[in-house]
Amino acid sequence: MLRFVDPLLIAALVPNFVALGVSRIRGVISAVALQGMLLGLLTLLVHPEIGVRGIVLVAVTMGLKGVVIPWFLAHAMREANIQHEVNPAVGFTSSLMLGALGTGLALVFSTTLPLTEAHAGLLLVPASLSTVWTGFLLLTTRRKAILQVLGYLVLENGIFLFGLLLLEAMPFLVEAGVLLDLFTAVFVMGITIHHISREFASIDTELLTELKE
Repeated sequence: MLRFVDPLLIAALVPNFVALGVSRIRGVISAVALQGMLLGLLTLLVHPEIGVRGIVLVAVTMGLKGVVIPWFLAHAMREANIQHEVNPAVGFTSSLMLGALGTGLALVFSTTLPLTEAHAGLLLVPASLSTVWTGFLLLTTRRKAILQVLGYLVLENGIFLFGLLLLEAMPFLVEAGVLLDLFTAVFVMGITIHHISREFASIDTELLTELKE
């Protein structure tokens, strides 16, 4: 099963570059949803022996990351009546270059970590570090609140990937708690997006500086 892990990890990295390189918010939502579905499959490939607990985790992960949260964000996008990120703090080409640079550095850095023999030959660590970097870029370089939420999701996907190294040692309640925190954060941000849109007729977070007591 491990021989399929690296090809699937490479496929899971593609949505990172889609999220950094496109202006259509619907395209970013679809890319993040696809990445969430792939993460669920990776759980079974990396730990095929975890049994019922693993199947439950995979089902919850794929359901939340691949269906529920993307649907919620797509609904928020329609309610806010936005389709594109028009003026990011860092341009799309520059974002792609920074994403590629971060991926390269993640590959180099992962070779210095003391991993187990089973994980040392996999791209799991560099893929997780690259995904965390992509999420950080989206959080800090995009002005639309909904894209910042998507950046948070990508960042959490990277943390989830790294957590696969320790899945056997993590209690189920901790795993469920991480997913619950993710869902709660996205739910709160959806409400925030709605109120920003209602007050300012826009979801550009720079407008929050106009709020007064």
